[in-house]
Amino acid sequence: MTRRILIIDDDPILREIALAILTAAGFECAVAEDGAAGLRQVAEFRPDLVMLDMVMPVMDGIETLAAIRADWPQLPVAVMSAGTRSMSSAGLLRIASGLGAHQVLQKPLRAATLLPVVERLLAERGPDALQA
Repeated sequence: MTRRILIIDDDPILREIALAILTAAGFECAVAEDGAAGLRQVAEFRPDLVMLDMVMPVMDGIETLAAIRADWPQLPVAVMSAGTRSMSSAGLLRIASGLGAHQVLQKPLRAATLLPVVERLLAERGPDALQA
């Protein structure tokens, strides 16, 4: 059974990089450009893992992570960030960890760091279906 990963990021280049890395590794992927679209995709695509950017328009990563935790508490979420002008990526990632992110990743993404994280989170989760 192919594992499903949802990539939520407003940066089209990062979405394409993550999509290329993950599909080349054999995962089925979907993408969303902001948190609101991402939440719709979680309900429709039913991923085994969400890769979530912290800084996005419409609905940021903090709001999106809180909504995922409320509706899908067992769904693994790996957050990623390059930071903002007012907060470092480390600060954003600390907040995400406190909200229940399973892993935090610093951008830019690289296959050598992304794939082991994805494999570990999916292995920890096991083969169960998304809990709604």
